[in-house]
Amino acid sequence: MSTENEGAAVPPGTERPAPGAPPSPPSAPPPGPEGPSGGSAAQSDYPLPRPEPGAAAGGWPPEQPAVPEHQPAPADGHGAEGVRAEEGQQYGAPADGAGLAAHGAAQGPGAGAGSAAWPPPPPPSGAAGWGAPGHVPPPPGVAPGKPGKKGRGGLVAAVLAAALVAGGVGGGLGFWAAEQNNGGSTTVSAPGDPDVLDRAPDSVAGIAQRALPSVVTLNAQGGGQEAEGGTGTGFVYDKEGHILTNNHVVASAAEGGKLTATFSNGKEYQAEIVGRAEGYDVAVIKLKNASDADLKPLPLGDSDKKVAVGDATIAIGAPFGLSGTVTTGIVSAKNRPVASSDGGSSNASYMSALQTDASINPGNSGGPLLNAQGAVIGINSAIQSAGGGGFGESQAGSIGLGFAIPINQAKRVAENLIETGEPIYPVIGVQVDMRQQSEGARIPETGQGGSDPITEGGPADKAGLKPGDVITKLDDTVIDSGPTLISEIWTHEPGETVKITYERDGKETTVDVTLGQRKGD
Repeated sequence: MSTENEGAAVPPGTERPAPGAPPSPPSAPPPGPEGPSGGSAAQSDYPLPRPEPGAAAGGWPPEQPAVPEHQPAPADGHGAEGVRAEEGQQYGAPADGAGLAAHGAAQGPGAGAGSAAWPPPPPPSGAAGWGAPGHVPPPPGVAPGKPGKKGRGGLVAAVLAAALVAGGVGGGLGFWAAEQNNGGSTTVSAPGDPDVLDRAPDSVAGIAQRALPSVVTLNAQGGGQEAEGGTGTGFVYDKEGHILTNNHVVASAAEGGKLTATFSNGKEYQAEIVGRAEGYDVAVIKLKNASDADLKPLPLGDSDKKVAVGDATIAIGAPFGLSGTVTTGIVSAKNRPVASSDGGSSNASYMSALQTDASINPGNSGGPLLNAQGAVIGINSAIQSAGGGGFGESQAGSIGLGFAIPINQAKRVAENLIETGEPIYPVIGVQVDMRQQSEGARIPETGQGGSDPITEGGPADKAGLKPGDVITKLDDTVIDSGPTLISEIWTHEPGETVKITYERDGKETTVDVTLGQRKGD
């Protein structure tokens, strides 16, 4: 792993689910029990049906209840007890730099601060406070501020700690992957003849009939006799046989494992991994010997400019191995900061996610989130769960809080993976304190291992940022923490210029920063 955007080791309990294992605190719609994007968006082809005369104003779906007022997050973001440094899970800025994350310079792997692992870890899933079971994070950018502060507040409450746990679900949030250790899961294929029932093309049924043949159930099996396997979802990205999915769905097959993709007509193909982006939690695989496959790439929408809160959504996947499952909902929120990690290592993923109430469960990971025109607007990747249990026990399911990687970001990552096999991350060249204090992303006085927290000659250095500065905004987005800063930076491309607002000695300053880049991981 590179040292760019580094952070302390991720705490146990904030682990990534194996493909097919149940999610843990906010989690990625995970791969399910064991069991393929680049076209232009046909957004005007098939909108959802309009309400009948006399239906309530506002159309479908029905108007949602008002969002209740949220309470501010605890001062330390983790409850009274916090995280113990000796566990290697601290998110603060102790003397040795533990808990810092380096949003590194425009260099390749190895650039950045010292020996800490990259990417930085998300908050522990079992910690008290916002994000813990029973707490509902406030809408992005809308959080109660502290007395005497103006213009920002507990946005940290919206940073969800997603954990992918293979076998058990921790309290809080987590990526869901329905893991199959004993081959006991059943994959149910969609009907082979979608034309048996004629449905209007602009209905949910009509959209599902067109999309299902382009969605696959993925079965990832690790190498070795006792290797664990799991199931997730993917969808056809292009006619060359590339399938787009989540990294955590296929990661177990990366080292000598096996990967298969099964279409709704029952045809199964072997597949190989083209590239994986752990930080983005995006992966591209390619079908083998699939010349006989009638590949129909799903059209891609515009998640930046053509998605609004309240828009209808359709999720397709294989929850608990039930392939071809279609659920509906709406876009509940945009730009929701979500962090996910694998508690077995220090890897972490960050996304500025689309939130949806469409039912997403273990096995939905990697599947498409469609809009009312049948175009992909996101990759279902995480859910928040109110509870759970170990594998073999009852698994926690959807509570209407699902998160998807915006398709514009996923498409950019997929193109990099197809062209070079490795992802490219935008960076600003600083280390930041990963403790969630709802005060912004603070640049520490000393970096990890005593290093300089600002990379000399990097983007932030050129813009005049200094140790001790607290970054409070990126363009118009309020920044309340290190994870929020990283998830927002990663929505951009290297070379783009963004406006960063920071506080120094009680004064607020806004500067232009041209993003650098880092390759790999």
